[in-house]
Amino acid sequence: MARRCCRLRNILICVCTPCCCLTLLYSYAIITIYLHMNSMVLRHIAMVSPNLASPHFVAAGASSNGSSPSVPKTFWEQHLRSDALWNRLQRHVDHRFNPIIRKEKSDMLLERSSSDESLLHQSYFEVTSMASVRENFERLPQQVREFASSMHKRNYPILIQPDGECGAQSEQEKEPPLILFAIKSTALNFRNRRVIRQTWGRVGWVEGQRINSSDGDMGGGYIRRVFLLGKETPEDLGVDISHLLRAESKRHGDILQWDFKDTFFNLTLKDVLFWSWFSHHCSKPLFVLKGDDDVFVNTPKLISYLQDQLEKHRSRNTLHEFMVGEVIGSALPNRVRRSKYFIPESFYRGLYPMYAGGGGVVYSGELTRRLHNISKTIHLFPIDDVYVGMCMIRLNAQPIHHPAFLTFDFTEKEEAQPCSYHTILLVHKRSPSEVVELWADLKDTREQCQGVPLRAVKKIKQKATPSPSV
Repeated sequence: MARRCCRLRNILICVCTPCCCLTLLYSYAIITIYLHMNSMVLRHIAMVSPNLASPHFVAAGASSNGSSPSVPKTFWEQHLRSDALWNRLQRHVDHRFNPIIRKEKSDMLLERSSSDESLLHQSYFEVTSMASVRENFERLPQQVREFASSMHKRNYPILIQPDGECGAQSEQEKEPPLILFAIKSTALNFRNRRVIRQTWGRVGWVEGQRINSSDGDMGGGYIRRVFLLGKETPEDLGVDISHLLRAESKRHGDILQWDFKDTFFNLTLKDVLFWSWFSHHCSKPLFVLKGDDDVFVNTPKLISYLQDQLEKHRSRNTLHEFMVGEVIGSALPNRVRRSKYFIPESFYRGLYPMYAGGGGVVYSGELTRRLHNISKTIHLFPIDDVYVGMCMIRLNAQPIHHPAFLTFDFTEKEEAQPCSYHTILLVHKRSPSEVVELWADLKDTREQCQGVPLRAVKKIKQKATPSPSV
């Protein structure tokens, strides 16, 4: 009996062993083929559309570690590891929005507006409490160190704000305003603000102007206006001018001032706090022009241009991502220590995203509210227009380049041409006296230059270097 069982066992082993081996080999082949095909598909997606393959904003230097999966890369990620402060802070936040870790949909995570600011605050203190980070922090240049020491703060109280809804407006306003001029200014720039109010930034109805000779009805639109200010102390200025600002606000109703120090690196705060204020107080403006108080704007042609864009983007359902200006691509951080744009490698490593020059840019009211929400997932960056570009990348949106936005000015030869200022929508920089002269000349030559087209895209090559890197 035992001999018979042993013989049966040997037979089963001889028959089953090859079958089991074949089954395992077959399973291994199927898994290998599947993984290879999946890898090919992902590689194809990445080649066709990097944004689709990786819709998340990631600080340069993000990488996997032993405890958590890697965050999807972006096109400017250049380093496998980075000890730069901003990169470490952002990497800490980005793991929170990793779709491998989080099962929710990416878009819902990225555009959620509930408690994301607390996440930024938490990540700041968790990262900066590390001994190695504190040591590197102390070696940052003073200007950068001052910014970094308060980059987790965003809840600054408003000191002065317009009485009316969403800035200064005309009493005769009969339809939703086409555009809100949101102009970055400083406390002492009284003259710049006065000239803007008298010229291109006057509130109320503005008639459009043909942007080429084939245009029909010129149309028009209502303008609103607000000036964005931080705070400058009497110690900094040598005099207390707070009463003058309050009087200016009472007279014109267009001052929006927050209680933070008005410095170059804090211009980013003006964007973030303005987006928040706009989201809570401005339900009507269709567009926002965010610019400096030393720009000149061809308001009549801007009105006609935006009316045309409004119709086009509404028909395509793309108004929620509309931004136009002078677009800068392939930009690098400025590493020249004496430059005001200087960003050391110990603070940030990597490329800059594509962005529109901050001297003057236009975006839709819908995009303004989306920028407010997405900014709660991105740590502040010292260069304001670069930070806006980071927000746009994370929204999977791109600014539109238009040569009629001259944040780097004309060439001398081009400016000397007749009707040159009728070919642009915005130019930077101009003094108050120059703005007055240009506005008068624009009105005097309107009939003569009627129908002169805007600067054409095909005539101007897109700039590859940004203002911060020169």
